[in-house]
Amino acid sequence: MKIALMDSGIGLLAAAAAMRRLRPDADLVISSDPDGMPWGPRTPADLTERAVAVARAAAAHRPEALIVACNTASVHTLPTLRAELEPAIPVIGTVPAIKPAAAAGGRVAIWATPATTGSPYQRGLIRDFAAGVPVTEVPCPGLADAVEHVNEEAVVRAVAAAAALTPPDVTDVVLGCTHYELVEDTIRAALAERTGGAELVFHGSAEPVAVQALRRIGARPEPGLPRTGGLTVLLSGRPSLLPAAALGYAEGRLLVGENAPVA
Repeated sequence: MKIALMDSGIGLLAAAAAMRRLRPDADLVISSDPDGMPWGPRTPADLTERAVAVARAAAAHRPEALIVACNTASVHTLPTLRAELEPAIPVIGTVPAIKPAAAAGGRVAIWATPATTGSPYQRGLIRDFAAGVPVTEVPCPGLADAVEHVNEEAVVRAVAAAAALTPPDVTDVVLGCTHYELVEDTIRAALAERTGGAELVFHGSAEPVAVQALRRIGARPEPGLPRTGGLTVLLSGRPSLLPAAALGYAEGRLLVGENAPVA
């Protein structure tokens, strides 16, 4: 089994690690775009051009499925990617977990990039899946960038600023950018101070999107299998080693295992 994942940067680590845990036997191809990142500020047309190039690089390795492990790319490029690759390679997008967060009927906060916060896309998801539920959209300027560059001080500052905008009575938190899942512990700690230690439920997309990819190819999670899956890394189409920055996160360390070479 071979599964590909794509993103502008290391935000794909969360979904890749989830897939590694669910199917230790799967070969993973991770394709990112350090030459073109960040994708967020790009026009939709420009972003789509970059994403198609990254997807084609991954598709050349003949995966059984491709996960678009990026919320921004999923919003703007899924139709184009699917038109090019399907049905030969199913393309699975990443959607903020607003529906399951709202299902409990509590108070929901959606942490997302400034570009996504208040966007017609996110407002549509809120309208469709969270009608009647109190929802606060929380912009997180600089957080994805800080995570990408493993800048712990900048992460702490960005998280603190977003926590200050989060209502203290919130019950559920949607991590609406794949990068945010890499620093969930930092976010939890900041919100625990904000909410007086209340037990919050966090909703990410990494594991759900991995499960959906397996479902699309007729497979199922089998976490007990031996870890025999390999790892292929593509940086703007070039074969490479996993960037050293990825080892700043548990998800990156899980992917490479012990004593694996990194760039």
